Amino acid sequence: MRGKSTEDATSISDGPLSIRVITHNIRYATQYPFKGEEPWSTRCPLLCSQLVFNSENPATFICLQEVLHSQLMDILSSLNTSTATQSHDSWSYIGVGRDDGKSVGEYSPILYRPRIWHLKRWETRWLSETPTIPSKGFDASSIRIVTIGHFVHVKTSQNILVMSTHLDDQGRQSRRESAKMILERIRFFSNHDQLSTVLLGGDFNSPPDDEAYQVMTTSDSIMEDIGAQVPKTKHYGNEMTFTSFGYVDNKPSRIDFIFCRKGDRVTYQTYAVLANRFDDGIYLSDHRACVADVLLEPGPTS
Repeated sequence: MRGKSTEDATSISDGPLSIRVITHNIRYATQYPFKGEEPWSTRCPLLCSQLVFNSENPATFICLQEVLHSQLMDILSSLNTSTATQSHDSWSYIGVGRDDGKSVGEYSPILYRPRIWHLKRWETRWLSETPTIPSKGFDASSIRIVTIGHFVHVKTSQNILVMSTHLDDQGRQSRRESAKMILERIRFFSNHDQLSTVLLGGDFNSPPDDEAYQVMTTSDSIMEDIGAQVPKTKHYGNEMTFTSFGYVDNKPSRIDFIFCRKGDRVTYQTYAVLANRFDDGIYLSDHRACVADVLLEPGPTS
């Protein structure tokens, strides 16, 4: 869609719909940075610039993890400042702080443009034995959530389910059961809503040889890893998504993913893992952003 104005890019309702998904664990704004980690005040403008640059497609969804409320406001302000001359292109978000279901604790928010996507409904589910109330589950070291939004594309009326999540870094059982809960919720919405597709981004803290990833990608799963479906020759950027800040936990791994529902009328166009450090040597985060472009064909929903 590059080269077209925003109005032009969204005026065609009878052709394929190009959707970009970005997922990024931005690292929460700690008061006690690791060695090699700059404070949020330094990282924020750099990370926001990356998000602005990579969200030119009006139909972009940005799925973030490890976001404190103040960071969410900073990012939303930056995105909206970048479109100040086009106020109709302003961004909004869904999500809550995981600790109280309001604004305390880390969010896993989904950012989107309301002019492009009508929000039909949304919810946060806690990845625990009591998913409707703030709670820690299984053997998790922290409270874990998934944010779920049902969006309708204003021009084409395509219905999309978008999800953002962050699984536990310590509890293997928690990761495994969380993956099962997420798939169960996807099946629920797939059975009750006329969805064109389902897109899920997140930090799974689960490399491909871990149980949670395997649950998500088994032959019986309703979802598939876009990065694994796009040929390696068409990948852009890096392979590893967790880098650390260069010192603590300095073992790169692939633990951030973008999934799509199997069997939908979707073509995977691109997949990338972006850089998180440039000439200035400052890490935007200890994770790299993942980006995928999908082309959703018009047609019957499931």
